[in-house]
Amino acid sequence: MSALRKVLVVDDDPVVGKSFSRVLSGKGYVVITAEDGYDALAKLQSETYDLVYTDLRMPGMTGLEVAERVKARQPWTPVVIVTGYGSRTSEERARAAGVSEFLHKPLSPEMIEDSAAKALLEAQPIAVPEAKAPIADAPVADAAEAAAPAKFSTLRNMALFLSAPFVGLLYAVLLPFVGMGMLGWVAVKALLDHPKLGEPVRFGLKVIAAPFIGLAYLLIFPFAGIAMLAWFGGKALIAPSSE
Repeated sequence: MSALRKVLVVDDDPVVGKSFSRVLSGKGYVVITAEDGYDALAKLQSETYDLVYTDLRMPGMTGLEVAERVKARQPWTPVVIVTGYGSRTSEERARAAGVSEFLHKPLSPEMIEDSAAKALLEAQPIAVPEAKAPIADAPVADAAEAAAPAKFSTLRNMALFLSAPFVGLLYAVLLPFVGMGMLGWVAVKALLDHPKLGEPVRFGLKVIAAPFIGLAYLLIFPFAGIAMLAWFGGKALIAPSSE
């Protein structure tokens, strides 16, 4: 045993405490005695013990009450009840409280030593395997995936910035023609509705409108072509790579 184990013996008979000390002291244990349950709880509050032995029948607080309070406060601490007046009911209550063992007097040195070794062995914590470290490539892949949206967002902003002047110029060129077209359409519709001027007006409008229609095509087509080229170029930059 590499380290001394502290054992608390609770019994109103000092002879019992001396018996435990005589048996366990030479086996790597430090034995501390308490004269009743209240003294035991005070010692447990101020110090840490590896094992608790308690007599069943004591004045003031029974061994079952001591065991229940110890397990409620420190469930990892093993408790062994010692008695010469045990019953099935008291043993069932002790098991329900989490008592490690129920020893019946008279006790031999072998019984004391074996019960201590057994209780401490059962109280050993179960080793939990350590979690495996994450694969080194995972953070790199996650970082690359996180950086991809930022890259395409930058390309999208650049495409919008470069196309903004062309879009503005297109609006500036088209708006006057749209306005003139609307005014002309209203005037023409009024003339066409006239019963006598309708047919001559239609012919005259075709002759007059032909040059303007051709000019409009000449003005609009270059801008439409530029807009289409800008659109397809921006789409190619923004679209994520399939690889």
